[in-house]
Amino acid sequence: MAEQTIKPLGDRVVVRPLSDEESGTTSPSGIIVPDSVSKDEKNEQGIVVAVGPGRWNEDGDSRVAMEVKIGDRVIFNSWRDKIKLNKEEFSIISEGDILGVIS
Repeated sequence: MAEQTIKPLGDRVVVRPLSDEESGTTSPSGIIVPDSVSKDEKNEQGIVVAVGPGRWNEDGDSRVAMEVKIGDRVIFNSWRDKIKLNKEEFSIISEGDILGVIS
């Protein structure tokens, strides 16, 4: 069976949450720091893996360009829906739920 892909619609973005190693919640010795110790429990970070074409403008005659692109590391609200595809976890969120791009 071929690997499945997700093509987000409108202003939606597919984000792969960062692993413990990528997010820094693992100590240098490999100990995983629990979420309860985390400074910011309301937000998460992830990597954008797909973006939709953008939402339609108010007149409905053109699309508003997306501000994020594939590969951006973003911070977003943690109250999103999670999906599994090809044994990996992803989130599909509206671009408006992204709080910022980390550089």
